[in-house]
Amino acid sequence: MTDVSDGVLHTLFRSDQGGHEQVVLCQDRASGLKAVIALHSTALGPALGGTRFYPYATEEQAVADALNLARGMSYKNAMAGLDHGGGKAVIIGDPETVKTEELLLAYGRFVASLGGRYVTACDVGTYVADMDVVARECRWTTGRSPENGGAGDSSVLTSFGVYQGMRAAAQHLWGDPSLRDRKVGIAGVGKVGHHLVEHLLKEGAEVLVTDVREDAVRRVLDRHPQGVTAVADTEALIRTEGLDVYAPCALGGALNDDSVSVLTAEVVCGAANNQLAHPGVEKDLADRGILYAPDYVVNAGGVIQVADELHGFDFDRCRAKAAKIFDTTLAIFARAKSDGIPPAAAADRIAEQRMAEARAAR
Repeated sequence: MTDVSDGVLHTLFRSDQGGHEQVVLCQDRASGLKAVIALHSTALGPALGGTRFYPYATEEQAVADALNLARGMSYKNAMAGLDHGGGKAVIIGDPETVKTEELLLAYGRFVASLGGRYVTACDVGTYVADMDVVARECRWTTGRSPENGGAGDSSVLTSFGVYQGMRAAAQHLWGDPSLRDRKVGIAGVGKVGHHLVEHLLKEGAEVLVTDVREDAVRRVLDRHPQGVTAVADTEALIRTEGLDVYAPCALGGALNDDSVSVLTAEVVCGAANNQLAHPGVEKDLADRGILYAPDYVVNAGGVIQVADELHGFDFDRCRAKAAKIFDTTLAIFARAKSDGIPPAAAADRIAEQRMAEARAAR
């Protein structure tokens, strides 16, 4: 209990990273379900965020992750202009070995018990088919298949939003939103990254790609034999001479002390979550003259899509909302310049202002 009090409970009640409204611990012995649902804020509306299924080493780590992820969703949803607060759920266990229909149905009942305060979706370890099962017990479920009233794969609009963020960075830095003849390096060409390649090639950019999975790179090269160059690894990519834009589209923590010190790109704009390895990296980027487009702003196309499911999914409507990421990103750069702070800090201020105004209006 001491470890919990000193760690998770301190974060929840006494730290600047806390302030969560509600944390629910869920257990269903029959199915083996152990889950945590964290609601950071409902100031803007019902909390919206995915369900992560992961084999945490301890329950305390699972709670801590849920708290951090839920807080991040509050900021993402606020900056996306959604009438949703931030929430997140984690299911403890290896999805490859313990995920069952019974477990997902039990989880759906717990989400339903919150009466709409939390809307769930896919995340690491959960997929569209899983949300179809959860939805059988809970109507506050998004990320479902088209056959079950959902929108399906959200990577298309996620990549489109990242592309709009790149265009905004180009406008701010070079006075022109076009990426034609710009050299763009993408680290990670999976679900989102390979769609991003399509957008860039259509505009005439020179694209470099790398991925830890050779098959992912091969798929891109086979589809686009012209205009795409494979690079050995991320370390080589970030050191590429003449690189204009670096797009981290794989794991978090891509921007750390080591990578920032050797990065040749003038812009960082990618789909990966939690790109800043620790507080202070955003200042290091700014000190080197590298323009950073905050990840939770530019990768919001996916959450825009799943939120739209609640109103009867319409792709064109979602695409129009995702296109506004261009204007939102420009506004962040302008705020950063006027306040003399890095873009990541400016984005946080704008999101916090929107949430505070919503609370005050109640």
